[in-house]
Amino acid sequence: MKYLQLAFSLLTILPAGSLRKTEPGDTGRAAFWFPLVGVTVGFITVVGWGIFKLIFPLIPTTVLTLALWVILTGGLHLDGLADCCDGLLSAARPERRLKIMSDPHIGTFGIVGLVFVLLLKLSALYAIDPTRMFQVVLLAPTLSRWYVLLAAKQPLARTEGMAADFAAGLSRKSIFAAAVIPLALIVWGGWDSLLAGTLASLAASGIIIFSRSRIGGVTGDVFGSIIEISELTILMTYAAR
Repeated sequence: MKYLQLAFSLLTILPAGSLRKTEPGDTGRAAFWFPLVGVTVGFITVVGWGIFKLIFPLIPTTVLTLALWVILTGGLHLDGLADCCDGLLSAARPERRLKIMSDPHIGTFGIVGLVFVLLLKLSALYAIDPTRMFQVVLLAPTLSRWYVLLAAKQPLARTEGMAADFAAGLSRKSIFAAAVIPLALIVWGGWDSLLAGTLASLAASGIIIFSRSRIGGVTGDVFGSIIEISELTILMTYAAR
C-alpha cells in the first residue's frame, strides 16, 4: 500500500492517504503501480467527458475534458515538457542546458511547446470518434506512464534528483510486471491500439535519443516529456483519417 500511495501522490492530485516515511529508491519501487495510476486518470477523464457531453456541445466538452485531464495530474508532466523545450532546444552547452531545465521560470521555447502540445491534444480529442473515446483515453495515460519505466534504465544526466532516485529503486522485474495492464489495453483495442502504441514508443525513443545527445542522459523533466508526447501521439493516431 505504501508504494501504491506513493505512485498516486507522485503522479496525480488524487487523495492517496498519509504516507509512511519514504526511503531512498522508493519512487522506483512504486513504479510498478504507474500504469494503474494511468488507468485511473484515464477512467476519471473519460467519465468526465461522458458527463460534459450530456450538458455541452462538442467544443466545450473537449476543452473541459482536457482541462480535467491536466488538473488530475497537477500539470506535472507539462511542467517537465516546458523545461525540456527550454533546455534541450537551447544553443548553450550541456551543463548550461541542465541549469536551464532546473530553473523554475518558463522561457519562450517552453511556452511555445506547451501551446502546441495542448492545442494538438485538444484538436485530436475533438476529432476522435466518440464511440472509441473510452478506449483511447484509457490507453494514452496508461501506456505513456509505462514508457517512463523503460526510460529510467537509460543513462542519467544527473547523479542526484528525482530521476536518480527513481532509477535506483526500479527493477527489471517491475518493468515487466507493470506491462500487464498496457498490454491488456492494446489487445483489447486491436490493431489500432497496436499502431498507436508502436508510434508512441517511437516518439518516446526519439525524446530519449535527443535528450542523450543534448545533455548526456535523461532527467525527471524528460520523463514528463515522454508522458506528454506519448499521450499526444496516441491521440493523434486515433484522430488520423
